[in-house]
Amino acid sequence: MNESKTVSVRRQKVKKGCSRLRLYTLIFLVLLLLLTAGFAEQLCPFDPNAQIFTPLAPPGDGHLCGTDRFGRDLFSRILVGLRTSLFSALALVAVITLTGTALGVVCGFQGGFADSAVMRFSDICLAFPGLVFALAIAALLNGGLQNAVLSLAVISWPKYARIARSQTLAVKHRDYIKAARLAGDTGLQIVVRHILPNILGPVLVTATLDIGTMMMELAGLSFLGLGAQPPTPELGNMMSGGRSMLQIYPWVILSPGIAILIAVMLFNLLGDGLRDYLDPKSALKSRRDFK
Repeated sequence: MNESKTVSVRRQKVKKGCSRLRLYTLIFLVLLLLLTAGFAEQLCPFDPNAQIFTPLAPPGDGHLCGTDRFGRDLFSRILVGLRTSLFSALALVAVITLTGTALGVVCGFQGGFADSAVMRFSDICLAFPGLVFALAIAALLNGGLQNAVLSLAVISWPKYARIARSQTLAVKHRDYIKAARLAGDTGLQIVVRHILPNILGPVLVTATLDIGTMMMELAGLSFLGLGAQPPTPELGNMMSGGRSMLQIYPWVILSPGIAILIAVMLFNLLGDGLRDYLDPKSALKSRRDFK
């Protein structure tokens, strides 16, 4: 009996060590991606807007990803476009995470009319298909990258408000909250010291997974002409500019598509790794349910 318990403990330690190693590896890869995007202009082999090369040249001969129809180096444009797409998605996720979490915590902690009003408004936002709603708002605002970010922020914050509210409702009646009240802590002190640290895990995992989603949705709006406008390099509008040449010159559209795939995959894997590390029991249960 004791031997089986010892083996079980060892297996748990090995799994936890593997999960931690996987998480650290993913964090390193994401940081490398962020550094690449941040220093994109310094890493570009050519001017991303210079129309000085042979149009639609295939990959090779000094051009890692070939050239586009205007004779611009695709690899240089992808690096700069990655910076535009990635940092726009990060800014968007930061805004909706802070806004939604703040509203959700206040609603869950205070309750009353404000809680009902905010939740009913979030129900209205969630009643419409998200991307269709974002398309309508972006079209009303005449497109542009900032307006695309704003339109996605309008439809995306309710998810964080609901997560934060449900987590707040789950912890606000715990014994340590009652003890904090008896100790004379104000509502703000209770929220900052006790509620936020205990609800941060699910919010952080959701935000990490949402970075890839927001990158794809921003790229989708740009692909439809409602996001970043040419000649600004952005992965979505780069794919849009080459969509008619997929069968003849596939590298024009596949190269930025692969860049989106890599970025989204890294952030999704990082989100899964964070979930496994922060809540290993829930991750194990989800794997069993999947099997």
